[in-house]
Amino acid sequence: MDEKYKKIINLPHHVSETRAHMSMIDRAAQFSPFAALTGHGEALDETARLTDIFIEPDEDEKQMLDAKIHVLMDYIQDKPEINVVYFRPDKNKSGGAYVSVTGYLKKINILSREITMSDETVIPVDYISEIHGEIFDRLL
Repeated sequence: MDEKYKKIINLPHHVSETRAHMSMIDRAAQFSPFAALTGHGEALDETARLTDIFIEPDEDEKQMLDAKIHVLMDYIQDKPEINVVYFRPDKNKSGGAYVSVTGYLKKINILSREITMSDETVIPVDYISEIHGEIFDRLL
């Protein structure tokens, strides 16, 4: 045994008369790690998150999409089931993501250039890249 601890090694453990005994959980919490830079991890995750860029449809694609929207306008009362792939801009950084939505058509607003699905999803016409559905297989 080391000589410098010989005097104190067998002394009784001190118990405070004025303070309550600390539980093992509270004692362990004193030594747990902490985030010195609060929010730094989230900021790094946000920076690392990838976004896509919007690819403008060419003239042929625009004409096909326009024809499909006109078909949908003619048959809107039938509430056809369609699948729409569109670009959704990111709220926090440049770019966005391509999203695919399948559902029943509810409304087409020509003035605001938006399509509304039955689940209230609003899709900007200018960001649509594809529209699919059985209705087009029968008519186009």
